[in-house]
Amino acid sequence: MFGELKSKIETCLTESYKNKNLKRDLFVFEELVLKNKNISKVFFLYDELSSNKGLSESVANEFINESITAYENLVNKIKPSQIKELKSWVGHIKCENTYKNIDDLFSTNVLTLENKITSKKTIIESLKNKTQEKKEIIQVPLNSMLNVANKTVARFISSLSESEQKELKNILSTPKETLVENYNKIKDEVVNKLNNQKSESDSETQETIEKVLNRLQTESFNELSYYKLKQLNEGL
Repeated sequence: MFGELKSKIETCLTESYKNKNLKRDLFVFEELVLKNKNISKVFFLYDELSSNKGLSESVANEFINESITAYENLVNKIKPSQIKELKSWVGHIKCENTYKNIDDLFSTNVLTLENKITSKKTIIESLKNKTQEKKEIIQVPLNSMLNVANKTVARFISSLSESEQKELKNILSTPKETLVENYNKIKDEVVNKLNNQKSESDSETQETIEKVLNRLQTESFNELSYYKLKQLNEGL
């Protein structure tokens, strides 16, 4: 199940780049995946199990057994509402499940036991393979922006052409000092606009504005909060 969701998210990021919605979807990715430690760790397990590691067969077997135990412990901590949020975001996307073998490995359905055994053998062979030499990928400063704890965004970047990677790098590589300065200016503009709107709004809208104002006062700078604030300012 998580493999299917992960495949949809990776497809979403690729398509959103082409459709100029990358900033929006990176923000959603951070909110629903990176900020959820359990989901982030599950995605990390999928990344590890789908990577060539050059392990011996015995170590690969042990690695898989430990991963299954870790997965079962993590899944029990993930709320159905959190899965529902992910499905609301990417459930409509049609794509191949590139992690089907891992989904089958983690499945507890006794009716798919044969698939589980077959998938385990396939994953072991993959873990035994040595890492292939990778093509050079332009370094995009996403780590500072997202503090990425898994390879989902890295996989997305590697799928881009060289020109697309360069364009993405230009978008995200603005010096932090410049962003902080702009962030503070935009925050002042947003606060003024919201206060003006507050005096002219009904009680329900005033309550919503007050919540936004309180959040702005406590929110610290990061690149994502900057983009979110910039979009809010443009929409006011």
